[in-house]
Amino acid sequence: MSHAAAVLPKNELVLDRYRPVQPLGSGGSGSVWLARDELGGGQVALKIVAREGRAACRAEREAAAASQLGHERCLRALDFGGDGEHVYIAYEYVPGQTLRHALRGGELDDAGTVEAAAQILEGLAHAHAHGIVHRDVKPSNVLLADDELVSVRLLDFGLAVFDDADTLTAAGDVPGTLAYISPERLKGQPADPAADVWAVGVILWEALAGCHPFWTSSMLDTARRIQDGAPSLAEARPDLPAALVALVDRALSRDPGRRPPATRMASALRSAWRSRERRRQPRGRGMKAPAPGRVVAAGLAALFTGWTAGTLPFYPEGSSWLLALAAGLLALARERAGLALALAVPVFPLGNIALGLGLAYAALAAAWVVAYWRDPRAALLFVLGPLLAPFAALGLLPLALRAVASPLRRAACAGAAVLAAVAVTGAHGRSLPLTAEVAPASLALGRTDSAAQAAGSVAHVLAAHPALLLLTGVLAAAAATLPLAVRRGRWGIGVWGAALLGAALLPEPGVATLPLVATTWLTCLLLGGAAYVRESGVSPGQLAERARDRVAALVLPAARASAARAPD
Repeated sequence: MSHAAAVLPKNELVLDRYRPVQPLGSGGSGSVWLARDELGGGQVALKIVAREGRAACRAEREAAAASQLGHERCLRALDFGGDGEHVYIAYEYVPGQTLRHALRGGELDDAGTVEAAAQILEGLAHAHAHGIVHRDVKPSNVLLADDELVSVRLLDFGLAVFDDADTLTAAGDVPGTLAYISPERLKGQPADPAADVWAVGVILWEALAGCHPFWTSSMLDTARRIQDGAPSLAEARPDLPAALVALVDRALSRDPGRRPPATRMASALRSAWRSRERRRQPRGRGMKAPAPGRVVAAGLAALFTGWTAGTLPFYPEGSSWLLALAAGLLALARERAGLALALAVPVFPLGNIALGLGLAYAALAAAWVVAYWRDPRAALLFVLGPLLAPFAALGLLPLALRAVASPLRRAACAGAAVLAAVAVTGAHGRSLPLTAEVAPASLALGRTDSAAQAAGSVAHVLAAHPALLLLTGVLAAAAATLPLAVRRGRWGIGVWGAALLGAALLPEPGVATLPLVATTWLTCLLLGGAAYVRESGVSPGQLAERARDRVAALVLPAARASAARAPD
């Protein structure tokens, strides 16, 4: 943490108004704290910059720029001031993470990436209209808010810009800024709005292709690549709409005059993505394979459809495999249509068992389709519950559901996965998952014509197993909070794991503690190891080499001693 954060008085008011609560982050020029506004109420993000060097001048320029901007995509500056040691800027507090962290975690799909870029461009267009050029647009200067929909805020206007006398080797300006700087800027020309559009083009290229178009370990080589220009995005992603590829290529034109203005490009990006203009490819070897996520979703649709049609009294008999094939193929072609078909298959068989049960399930299935309309690939992930339950591995659900974007959807999927596992074990007469209790043989719904009565009967059966309900809630909460814990690094993962272990060790009768403890430890080890690699900068290959050396150091002496004791 920076010097500014280290010396900050924890119990004193800043600017006679803001009481620091906890650090949010720090960098070379200062730190950012979550602070409570004792006068106006609420919370603010308080940036603290030491007065020494150029940092204070940049902070003042940042505050002056931010105070002129009133756009929803630009983080609003609420207050500015200083004392003998520090300069302070109070910003609106928006919970979230930087776009850099989101890209590293793979939390944005192509649609989310395009929307985020369009929103960045909208904020830049507002700044350009006020005569302000950001000049340091990069993923770490974009805040991705914790929201159901993509919502970004531009950060650090004027903080990390180049003065006319600055060089590219000034402390704090590289390597991050260099990777997103335009070629005309490298030649010493002043930055203009086209330089900001170039930076957004680099972000788009990087996010959609999965790698940076210019960055290397050598700053000199990186600068040369920027001067040479980026390869067309079509080389890395031939499956993208042609209009979208053309826009990114134009944004990365070496001629600033050929780059579209920010306002026009934001509108064109959304239009290009909506149109989904795919380049026609010949059948056979030129066709691109479906995305892995779509294939998994199709497989889950086929599995769910096949199991329900084969287990429930379905007419005509023996058609379960045909229905499973139809649902899988439809999900490959049209994800939402495949999801709707898979969830619709059990309606009539359940209605034959009990009309109320069929009506209750139909209402629940319709609500589920609506809830997952924006993320259809995640809708059937609850099928993982019956797949993990036979191996006592339901505790891995939070890890398996980590890629689901919404915390509420993650929690719902985890809860539904446990209930699906209960339904499958009940159908086969096995013990309930997570407990040692036996599933009920039936729900006695044969004459239930009311959906409310059917739902009440199911709820009554579940209430008879409090241990199961408790662990279902625990896993749902763990799934919802795991990505947040991962963003906090190893300490966040440790706290998350400790909380889950504490819940697993509650003295609740009938809880199968050992499987949940084992899967929690496994999840923490996997994610903690990944966080260590990410935070320490050690590559996976170096980590494996270190592990191999340590194992050798432990095993070889013992082997040599054993060989020495062996008879001739």
